[in-house]
Amino acid sequence: MLGDGIYAELDRRLAPVDAARAAAYPGERPGRQPVHTCYVPADAVVPDLAAAWGAAALAALDQHGLPDLGYDAGLLDGVLPRVRAKLAAEPVEDLRVDAEDGYRGRPDAEDGDVVRAAEAVAADLGAGSAPPSVGIRAKSLEGPTRRRGVRSLDLFLGALGADIATKAPLRATVTLPKVTAVEQVRAFLPVLDALEAAHGVALDLELQVETPQAVLGGDGAVTLARMVHAAGPRLTGLHHGTYDYSAALGIAAAHQSSDHPALDLAKQLMQVAVAGTGARAVDGSTNVLPVGLREQVHAGWRVHAGLVRRALERGLYQGWDLHPAQLVTRYLATYAFFRGAFPAAAARLSAYVERADAGVLDEPATARALAGVVLRGLDCGALDDAEVTTAAGLDRVTLDALAGRSGAASTGSA
Repeated sequence: MLGDGIYAELDRRLAPVDAARAAAYPGERPGRQPVHTCYVPADAVVPDLAAAWGAAALAALDQHGLPDLGYDAGLLDGVLPRVRAKLAAEPVEDLRVDAEDGYRGRPDAEDGDVVRAAEAVAADLGAGSAPPSVGIRAKSLEGPTRRRGVRSLDLFLGALGADIATKAPLRATVTLPKVTAVEQVRAFLPVLDALEAAHGVALDLELQVETPQAVLGGDGAVTLARMVHAAGPRLTGLHHGTYDYSAALGIAAAHQSSDHPALDLAKQLMQVAVAGTGARAVDGSTNVLPVGLREQVHAGWRVHAGLVRRALERGLYQGWDLHPAQLVTRYLATYAFFRGAFPAAAARLSAYVERADAGVLDEPATARALAGVVLRGLDCGALDDAEVTTAAGLDRVTLDALAGRSGAASTGSA
């Protein structure tokens, strides 16, 4: 038999490794992840924006009807009423005021536009009609735009913080685009600290992966991983920029799409970089919009629904939406995905908890993934508590424990 000294020495040598790993990889972020981020130019943000997007999406659905999107009729019958209810009640899960590429205002108008956008968001927060999570994308930290970007953040958060000073504390997300170097992330953290102190708004950080340098550095290292750990617990996600990244690789405009194999590589590395850290990998957008005549709207919906479904199948549970009519296929594809996955997930979870003999022998990691899928379906409205309890015999507390969300609420801001 080995003596106690062997065990003690093993613990002594590995305890620092255990502590470092636990600090760097705390596990899945508790709480709800939005299914999308809606980017709206700063000069187009008005009060009741989310409700207006939902109304526009419903109007497009009523006017044009759904094309054949390849879903089983029975599944679609169960999904469509839920989509309509979602568009009426909570059409936008995450709003990002855009003062970067989507903003087309004059340089001398940006100050006023970001302040008015903040006032509109604050009005919705005060009225209880704002999306569950909100934030702003400013310009990058590259030399020509650095000061302008930080100034817009300062103005936006100042107006937002002033308007909600007597309300509940607010969390907002700052999206940093076109990151090229780890040092940009490190340099930005003190800026976020100063903005928090100045305006009383708790800030989360997203990094946009839009450049090849963000993926692979000149030293051959995966820059993404270094950025994630440099950002630390502030970081909630890596968001992929479909078109800037495609253009940087020299991909012709006609072939720039989020399902291009070159973009798949970047997003797979994003997933690996954030795994276990609490941050999330997020898909990009499509610029094929469902607008115009019925045939054009249907074509746009087919493209969007296909891309959303493809991303979900690859474990990317959030993407960008740029137009109200895209909400139709965002929720339709998302709800169909979770409702389609639910029967098998419920049966396997029930068998796992009951230790019953079944056709699949699941391990704890698989049970965690199955519970995560069910919780995501509950969070976005694709599923409801009663049907989950009936089908799987599990409540949210048990699902949270299985998914590693123990001790945290399963809904709320991302």
